[in-house]
Amino acid sequence: MEKNLENYRKSYDKSELKEENLSVNPLAFFQKWFNEAEESQLVDEPNAMTLSTIGLDGFPKSRVVLLKKIKEEGFVFYTNYDSEKGKALEKNAKVCLSFFWPALERQIIVKGEIEKISEKESEAYFNSRPEGSRLGAIVSNQSSPVPNRDYLEKKLTELEKEYQDKTIKKPKNWGGYLVKPFSFEFWQGRPNRLHDRFVYKLSVNNTWETPIRLAP
Repeated sequence: MEKNLENYRKSYDKSELKEENLSVNPLAFFQKWFNEAEESQLVDEPNAMTLSTIGLDGFPKSRVVLLKKIKEEGFVFYTNYDSEKGKALEKNAKVCLSFFWPALERQIIVKGEIEKISEKESEAYFNSRPEGSRLGAIVSNQSSPVPNRDYLEKKLTELEKEYQDKTIKKPKNWGGYLVKPFSFEFWQGRPNRLHDRFVYKLSVNNTWETPIRLAP
């Protein structure tokens, strides 16, 4: 079925991005934009990010995951290590993150390499989650086929009874990843598609180069 979307038009005119307003450290500027997204109350989940990986089949795949911590070293999220994304990351540690906040007409694209965080840090976060989320991590053999929804619901009910008076321990195959950035691109929508784009790259001596403006 064909549908023509050529007449979709939107003018981006809410803000601008000037070189003199950028930070020396892109992570600091990321934090500034993230805080503005939080404070605007226009962005439902500012920590929602698109994670792109290269799968075992050689194809790229993107999915939305939730950022859970911003550190000096980079960005932390959590998942099942045996999931499709976990297996892809085991083979190829290069990833891309994209934060898109349409209400602010802003996008941030981060390229980096990934590594697992410590078991201690993963356990601390797991134990801070609501009970339902902790049990859900045990129930879900992520990315594996299941017969139906009832199968998952039944499994959850059984675990709720099993752990009624027990401590819910983190599964060994569940934990966090740290994305260590080597490139940041900040995108601010502008009128007439003349968007503001600036890219930071990490130099060979592990310092951030002066950001470069890119053509839109």
